[in-house]
Amino acid sequence: MDRDPATLLCPSAQPDQDGALAFGVVGGTPSTPEVNYLRRLLPVNQELLALAAPVEPTEVFRFAAPCAETACQHFDSGGCTLATKIARLIDGGDHGVPACHIRPRCRWWNQEGAAACRRCPLIVTESHAPSDALRYAADPLLRSAVGSDP
Repeated sequence: MDRDPATLLCPSAQPDQDGALAFGVVGGTPSTPEVNYLRRLLPVNQELLALAAPVEPTEVFRFAAPCAETACQHFDSGGCTLATKIARLIDGGDHGVPACHIRPRCRWWNQEGAAACRRCPLIVTESHAPSDALRYAADPLLRSAVGSDP
């Protein structure tokens, strides 16, 4: 999985980041949201963002954008701490590796492999009822994930 870091995409991006693309739509329930992957990547524009009204676009869509690396609060020691914590702390359940259009350029895939992909459908950028494990994984100040309990 040797990729040029400059080409890697963050699958947990914000819609206002340069080069942002929508790659999934949030389904499921408020207590157990799940991402459904789009058949094609959609460029972020005002028309797409308006489809989320009256809620925030990050409650409806998952976005990818070029990884910001050291400019991101989740980047440390050459890698994405969010990807590491998600791969190690979130129960992957029976999820297989979903069909995903960003996988070849996905930071999480290139860093954590299938462990991150199996959990990716469970990750919603803006959740109103995250589990303790998700809350822990999303906290950039909590760096350790190996052998840790949330």
